[in-house]
Formats: sequence, structure tokens, C-alpha cells
Amino acid sequence: MKRILCVLCMVTLMLSAAGSAWAEGEGFTPALDTSASITLLVAGHYDNFEAIEAEFALFRQYYPNVKLKYEKIDDYNNNIGKALRLGEEAPDIFFTYPSMVGQERFVRVFDAVEDLSDPALGLDLSGIRSHLLLRSEDGKVFMLPIFCETYGMLVNEDIFEKENLQIPGTYEQLLQACEALKSVGYSSPMLGFNGNSSNHFLLYPLFFPYFLAQIRENETAIAELNSLTPSAGEYMRGALELAADFMSRGYMDLEECNLLAKDYDPVILRFFEGDVPMMLAKGGTVSGTEKRESRSEAFQAHPFRYSFHPVPSTDEGGYFMDMVSMGFSVNQYSEKVDMANEFIRFLVSTNALNRMAQAKRMVTPCKDTSLDKIYAAFGQLPPDHTINLAELGLADAPDTQVRKAGWLVSNGMMTVDEAVAAFGTIE
Repeated sequence: MKRILCVLCMVTLMLSAAGSAWAEGEGFTPALDTSASITLLVAGHYDNFEAIEAEFALFRQYYPNVKLKYEKIDDYNNNIGKALRLGEEAPDIFFTYPSMVGQERFVRVFDAVEDLSDPALGLDLSGIRSHLLLRSEDGKVFMLPIFCETYGMLVNEDIFEKENLQIPGTYEQLLQACEALKSVGYSSPMLGFNGNSSNHFLLYPLFFPYFLAQIRENETAIAELNSLTPSAGEYMRGALELAADFMSRGYMDLEECNLLAKDYDPVILRFFEGDVPMMLAKGGTVSGTEKRESRSEAFQAHPFRYSFHPVPSTDEGGYFMDMVSMGFSVNQYSEKVDMANEFIRFLVSTNALNRMAQAKRMVTPCKDTSLDKIYAAFGQLPPDHTINLAELGLADAPDTQVRKAGWLVSNGMMTVDEAVAAFGTIE
């Protein structure tokens, strides 16, 4: 009942606040028979999906007899291919991810996807950041990006205001802010999840985007990194020196970081205690903050303003690692493919995609990123400080080597020289 009420409230708010958006400027005009009676099946890995249900309620203003059925598929990656072969029971729309590209087990999935760039579909993709329109090996735009991911730091704005400090925008300002915070009693101005042997995270939002920025226009570097050439470890040096420099200053209490058992609930709830100026996090963690405000007794007793920012790693600031987190694809073999495409055409507007991202508290895929102020700082970065990992061409193996090297250096388990020399063999 609680979930139903939540969905109804969300729908009511969207209808009142955004229901006229199409009529005022988005220009959606139904292209199919508006009396059609159809049930669209959407498949994904979420337990529930209030955001799409709210958007579908708006869609039904145009197609009142079209219904939505959302279905969670257990062990999604291994079972979505099977679900697409179920004939009438196959999903019409389904979740897809950039990580699926190039994997053998998803060949049949990509065989089934509709090409969303086909002019015949009439989808206006111009409002989406172009590098997010990922293509399959045969050139199809295989999904509409719905949510995006990035890395940064949650900032307690009230602490910075109380201590008369500006939220840092450069690396030097970060060091100065940490020093000032430590001098007035904040023993660990920054915290973050410290991971383990299989999940390396500490200082990742600081050193990894910096690393990518150093190599993104160097084809030789990327080729040598991808082939795990031993000498390619030198390309990590600047990023590792950055991590080592920050850790050497004592602004991060590793023992307290180690108390954070996971990078989701424990990180959010520790931040909500209200005494952490900056908390390293990923967008997927930030997405859970709003719902957990009510679960934190400390936050309920003493609420504060907070926002998400790039971790500044240079004199010009930090970087926006702009990645698709999840998208929708259409099953081209569905008997209801026309209506499925029609719903995607409805969703492709900036208003609809921004509403969905805001409802889930994820980064929007749209060029206009101003809707959710919690992510506003990323939209203020200059264009050359946006990094698209998918376009960069860095393979998984060197990516993992750099992440592990950064974690080992951050934890004092390797020197920079040792990590550079061990590139390609770090376990």
C-alpha cells in the first residue's frame, strides 16, 4: 500500500507540474491510433520502477487504453536473452547497459534490438549528450539512455557555510579546505568506502578521472595500456602521485573509512551523521540519499543541505566521468513494437528524461543538466572536463590495473614506483 501511495503521489505531482510540458513546448503528437488497447511489458532488474510508472501515466493522456506491466527478471544478465525468445510473453521494452557490448552472451540480445536512430521511428535524439548514444557492433543506436553515472564527493554545505569556507573547485582549494576543517576539529575532512580485494574504491573519484584526462588524446598510450605493455605503467604515474600526495597529508582517516562496510547504505547513513564535510561516492550511491533521509535519526534531528561535486584534481578543477548507467531498448520482434517505439518517442524529450532521472536521483542523459541541483556542479564544468569512458577506448584489463594500483597506493600498500613497475601484474 505504501508503494502504491508513493506512485500515486509522484504521478499527481508530475501531472500538475509537468503535465502541460508537452502542450507548451515539447510538441508530442500521437502517431498511432489513440484508441488502441495494448499492454506493454517492460523488463528489468529493479524490484519496482515508480519513475517509469509515473511517466506512463502521462503517456496515457494520449493513449488511455494502453497499459504498462513492469516485470523484474531474476539474474537479469543471464536471463534477458531467454526472455526475448518467449514469443508473446517476451518483453516489448527492456533494460540494456554499455557493459553488454561485445560480450558473446548478449549477441542474441543485440540481434533483437530496434535501431533507435532509424529515421522512420521519428525519435528526436538531439536533446541527449551525443556521446551517450551508444552503438552496437553493427552500428545500431541500441538503447535510449535513461540514467547516467559519475563519481565525485557528497558535500555537507552547512559545514562549509558554518566554517566560512567555499566548496573547493581546484586541488589547492581542496587541500586548503581540508587543512582549515582539520584545524577546527574535523579529524577526517574526507571519508570514503575503502573496498577490499574485489572492490577497490578509495580515492577513485580523485585519481581515476585525472588519469583518464591524461591519456584521452594519446592513442599510443591507450594502445600500450590495452596491450598491458609493462612500460605503460608510466602513464599511471601522475594519477598515483596525486593519490599519494593527498593521502600523505592526513586528511582522510583510513580506520574510519574501513568501518564503511559497503558503498551504499553505510556511506549514506554515515554522511547523514552530519559531521563529515566531504564523502567520496558514486552517483548510484547518491541516488539513494533522498529516500534515506527519513531513515537517519541524526539527519531527521539535524537536517542539512548537501550536494554532489567533482573531486578537484587540478588547478582547473575536477572531471565529469560521464557514463550511461542504464537504458531502454525495444524488442524489434515484438508484435507491439509500434506502440513500444511510440512510448520511447514520448520518453525521449528532455522533460521526460529529466523527470525520470530526478525521480531516481540519477544523472540525466540530457544536455540540460540543470533540473536536479544536487548534480548542478557537474553541469558547470567546462566541456573539456567531461570524459566519456566508452569513447575513450580503454579496455577492462588496464582499467582494473589502474584502479587496483590507485587503491594500493592510497592504502600505503605500494609506493608509486612499485605500482608503476607492477603494471599488468597487479592482483
